[in-house]
Amino acid sequence: MSTTQELERAMGQDVYDVEGHKVGTASHLYASDVSGAPEWVTVKTGLFGGKESFVPLTGAHTEQDGLHVGAHKDVIKDAPRIDDNGHLTEAEAAELYRHYNLQMGTPYKGQPGMAGQESMVRSEEQLRAGTETVETGRVRLQKHVVTEEQQITVPVSHEEVRVVREPMTGADSGTGEIQEDEREVVLHEERPVVAKETVAVERVGLETETIREEATVKDTVRKEQIDVDDITKPRKH
Repeated sequence: MSTTQELERAMGQDVYDVEGHKVGTASHLYASDVSGAPEWVTVKTGLFGGKESFVPLTGAHTEQDGLHVGAHKDVIKDAPRIDDNGHLTEAEAAELYRHYNLQMGTPYKGQPGMAGQESMVRSEEQLRAGTETVETGRVRLQKHVVTEEQQITVPVSHEEVRVVREPMTGADSGTGEIQEDEREVVLHEERPVVAKETVAVERVGLETETIREEATVKDTVRKEQIDVDDITKPRKH
């Protein structure tokens, strides 16, 4: 970890997360009430630096391009909203420790009381999962003509002939003549007539819908383990 002077010079510079992604701009240092050593830094994030997030200095170090911290960008941006009023209450500090999965009072490299040959830093790999958008397929609208048979029922009518007979009575009766004669009746009928017209019936388009699911990823990680060995040699008598 960098010295207090180096951290102070980093204020106003860019802040990068554990993967090297730019997070924001370093604003203020917060020191431990017990040791007096810098313990937190506020980072201005969001559009135009409108949000200020507390970030632990555990594992942080300064470089020429700015301050590099040991937390991930997404974790920093989701940190609890705490006002930058110059001092952290015990409850606020506890909330921050829980968010960053740290233990309160956990010493870090360079903090007084843990330097020298009596201490060592244990590191481990941790899985961090994110997402990326990749092309999985393409869907295309195509229009072509198909032929099908359609049936419509239409009511029709036709004329038929029937013979009507009625007796001659009164003035209509009389002496008739026997002769040949003929009469003709024209018959009619309705027949279906088919016509076609093209009409628009619907509009068809494509749109995408995002379906939210959960995916489980796994990988192997390495971590360091510290063992304590008694290297005291037995004395000869």
